[in-house]
Amino acid sequence: MQTKEFKAESKRLLDMMINSIYTHKEIFLRELISNASDAIDKLYFKSLTDTSVGLSKDDFGIELAVDKEARTLTISDNGIGMTEQELEDNLGTIANSGSFKFKSDNNLGDDVDIIGQFGVGFYSTFMVAKDVTVITKAYGSDKAYKWQSNGVDGYTVDECERDGVGTTIILTMKDNTEDENYDKFLEQYQLQSLVKKYSDYIRFPIRMDVEHTNYDDDGKEQKEITHDTLNSMTPIWKKNKNELTEDDYNRFYTEKFMDYTPPLAHIHAKNEGAATYDALMYIPARAPFDYYSKDYEKGLQLYSSGVMIMEKCADLLPDYFSFVKGLVDSEDLSLNISRELLQHDRQLKLIARNLERSIKNELTKMLKNDREKYLKFYETFGLQFKFGIYQSYGAAKETLEDLLMFTSSFEGKNVTLAEYVERMKEGQKEIYYACGESVDRIEMLPQLERVKDKGYEVLYLTQDVDEFAVKVMLSYKDHPFKSISDGDLDLETEEEKEEAKKTSEENKDMFTFMTEALEGKVKAVQLSTRLKSHPVCLSAEGAITIEMEKVLSAMPQNENKDVKATKVLELNASHPIFEKLKTLYNDDKDKLKAYTKLLYDQALLIEGLTVENPVEFANLICELMV
Repeated sequence: MQTKEFKAESKRLLDMMINSIYTHKEIFLRELISNASDAIDKLYFKSLTDTSVGLSKDDFGIELAVDKEARTLTISDNGIGMTEQELEDNLGTIANSGSFKFKSDNNLGDDVDIIGQFGVGFYSTFMVAKDVTVITKAYGSDKAYKWQSNGVDGYTVDECERDGVGTTIILTMKDNTEDENYDKFLEQYQLQSLVKKYSDYIRFPIRMDVEHTNYDDDGKEQKEITHDTLNSMTPIWKKNKNELTEDDYNRFYTEKFMDYTPPLAHIHAKNEGAATYDALMYIPARAPFDYYSKDYEKGLQLYSSGVMIMEKCADLLPDYFSFVKGLVDSEDLSLNISRELLQHDRQLKLIARNLERSIKNELTKMLKNDREKYLKFYETFGLQFKFGIYQSYGAAKETLEDLLMFTSSFEGKNVTLAEYVERMKEGQKEIYYACGESVDRIEMLPQLERVKDKGYEVLYLTQDVDEFAVKVMLSYKDHPFKSISDGDLDLETEEEKEEAKKTSEENKDMFTFMTEALEGKVKAVQLSTRLKSHPVCLSAEGAITIEMEKVLSAMPQNENKDVKATKVLELNASHPIFEKLKTLYNDDKDKLKAYTKLLYDQALLIEGLTVENPVEFANLICELMV
């Protein structure tokens, strides 16, 4: 037996391995299974040109065994094994990669898939084991060797016996502590779960004795132990699309992502070239319970050569497509030393851009070919598109603008911006919209009546983010967005303009008096060209609209609570109240002042704003009644 110490540098690295590099102790099983898969890959590769190997692909496999009394977990493979020198090189020198050397020595290109090329994964075992024993016999050798270490005092190497080539790793688990339960790694269900989570798509069978509980005809419990294969081996996303049915895709989704509702659509993408990957993504039929909360974590599962690297890789999805569930499998990613985190490189960004295009194309196809399904989708996730445009300051406009929908005055249905533009009147430049808490409230707005009478279609913006989004977009296909509450809608004819100009000049002094009576609450009182049957309305000038003021004011703990729209009180010259105002200006200016306040408060209520002095408002109403 030879007793050897780790080199000083290796000791320091080993300490990092145990305490720093890996964030989850359970990762050790993924690493050992990946190493075993690599060893089998190497021997299988040799078998293609060396008939003396005497094994076919169906003969290879990985075995797990548990001995709870001895507190050991054993992982065995019938792969290529290691010589004494390879034991020294691969296990005695930390971060030396036998897999990487194998690819180099055999001039294997990137199309040959070897998982472990860092040479550090084996040492994750010391996170959970107090003693590690490796028994190995290399292909072509008549000697077997045993490597043993507790991770602190170095390691020993000794000759031993082993039936057949391959490697057996025996982990003696640490004792439980107050902070950590190591017994769980000796439990059947835990091992099954970890294999399913990280190594389900290793292409060789992973087997273990599994105890099942059955019941006979009398209801008596019976125990049965079977030698089960724990992994499914062939990833669904690696299969050809023509091999799979809709039921296959849906079954995988409901089992993998624990959703009892089948998805609305799936996206099965394969890409080669600058970004090589397989992706299988789903558009859910319903939102997770926490989707619109800060606790929701977006991201796709990330695999490298069938081994799960990350449960949720957020960098693969933009926020506005965060509802998408699925996975990506790529051999080209730059992983860090522990494989738990990605290096942010060009490859990842390329994949993310391609996935974004695939998702948009699928949604566009759904909108075109199955509108009912798209409406169902949009009702659940459409709000995210509007937030996406607003939060990206318009950068996501090109991606999302054709996917947006709004309720329209045209038959009261949801329409796209493209459909609105297609129906625009000849000579119409703007896309008109109105804001309110609901379609019913918007339908009551005084400003809407004249716009609809002119034959213009109006989009109804009922969600808080709507107007912020269209303000950021500015326009759609060179058609600017225009609120019906904006200062100048320019809807009147030349004759109407002349008549309005004349009336405004005649009553200029009255408008000035009424503006002063409101003591800075409005920028001006003026004649309205947008009202038909209603006596009064509010319009806004500048970047902040009345609807924006309402939204900002309602936000809790918001520093923008005092942000106000620049309001203008507009009067309808064709309404009987206008003649009354003119009479009061000549005969009773005090009463005109009271009327002005009442009209302003009326306009606030119509817009859904709070009356600033409800007591004064109530008293003025009572005075008029008396």
